[in-house]
Amino acid sequence: MLAIVGTVPSEGFPIISGKITLDDGHIRIDDERVSVNRGTTALMAAATKTAETLGRPAPFGYLVGDIGRGKGSRHLYKYLTEQLPHANFQTLTFHYLQPILNWHEHLQQAIDEMKERPTLIADAGFMYAAKMSGKASQYDLFTPDIGELAFLADEKAPHPFYTRGFMLHDENRVPDLISRAYAHNNAARFLLVKGRQDYLANREGILETVDNPVEEALEAMGGTGDTLTGLVSALIDSGMAIEEAAVVAMKTNRLAGHYAKPTPATQVAEIIHHIPKALAEILEKR
Repeated sequence: MLAIVGTVPSEGFPIISGKITLDDGHIRIDDERVSVNRGTTALMAAATKTAETLGRPAPFGYLVGDIGRGKGSRHLYKYLTEQLPHANFQTLTFHYLQPILNWHEHLQQAIDEMKERPTLIADAGFMYAAKMSGKASQYDLFTPDIGELAFLADEKAPHPFYTRGFMLHDENRVPDLISRAYAHNNAARFLLVKGRQDYLANREGILETVDNPVEEALEAMGGTGDTLTGLVSALIDSGMAIEEAAVVAMKTNRLAGHYAKPTPATQVAEIIHHIPKALAEILEKR
């Protein structure tokens, strides 16, 4: 089973955990109903829709409120260190959590106590924690955008705020940034880099790129990177090799965006709605 861990930007939102279901543009966990817009909820919704399409069990979710001060993240870290040693997940995806290094260390110890070590996927703030702790290479897949990749590639930056400016926001430098991230052991076993062109890479170099179809309206829209991480997480949990799952996810995410006929007003939930059709088409072409 897949488990997804993250936060929502709500200070008073409590820790909830349980199987994720979809409910009219919302996710539902443990009787709590949360809107799908972007961030962890978009990732959870995309993964749940993908699992449903594949006939797989619904993912398990861990969610807490955090508005950037770290209080909710600390509570969730502690909760996870108590729960994970007794859990049986094949895949664990970590999303928006404050990068708190001592809690990251405790969480790694809890994962080590699990009966079988799961495939570990990290996105957003959790990649920061992995890199800052020196434990990036213990992960199987990171899913950064270009800005996040720049931080992974900057061996001198102790925090994303200090990523050196010459590395930032230049898609033409993606191959160099990937190479730097691996040279300094700041990358997972695989990288799925999200952008105008998506890249799959490992320590050997770039393995695959996907750049079609292109929908200009999606470039400024938040949440499409989150849906890609949700897709690849569910595909890996279904038993696909990471390389194959990443390529299928990249193609499916773009095709679902195309089917949504996006405009500047399009919401990410509309793209998630088209995942079943897009995924079926991509899998049929395999």
